Amino acid sequence: MSKSICSTGLRWLWLAVVVIIVDLGSKFLIMGNFQLGESMPLIPYLNLFYAQNHGAAFSFLADKGGWQRWFFAVIALAIVLALVVLMYRGTAKQKLNNIAFAMIIGGALGNLFDRLYHGFVVDFIDFYVGNWHFATFNLADSFICVGAALVVLEGFLAKPTEAEKSKG
Repeated sequence: MSKSICSTGLRWLWLAVVVIIVDLGSKFLIMGNFQLGESMPLIPYLNLFYAQNHGAAFSFLADKGGWQRWFFAVIALAIVLALVVLMYRGTAKQKLNNIAFAMIIGGALGNLFDRLYHGFVVDFIDFYVGNWHFATFNLADSFICVGAALVVLEGFLAKPTEAEKSKG
């Protein structure tokens, strides 16, 4: 039996498009208005700071000669594909999961674009306390983290199915 795309979680992919536009737009603004390494204070504890990340989170594998670019691209595509399949198998009514998956997909595709087009990911959010600075990150990273947190939250909020109720 075929099901309508609108009845599946794919109905929420519009949010992934919004995430990609916001992410790439913010990176475009940073690249157009900052020199690499330039910093501008926004509010206490938060700077804009243009950095290029050739690795993954926390610059993991950044100094490995370039192969990591393709490795992380394949991982991003695999995650996006898996989440699209989960969204298709789910229903549009599973709002929290679909929102979470769309945020992760949008963030992953935003960073994937950077990785493939520039050869690095544009990072620009510098959170700090005193002399300690967290790893510089971007909006795509933020959307991915919020999406992952929503997946965990959904796990705590999910109602047990009838089969699960009868077991216990």
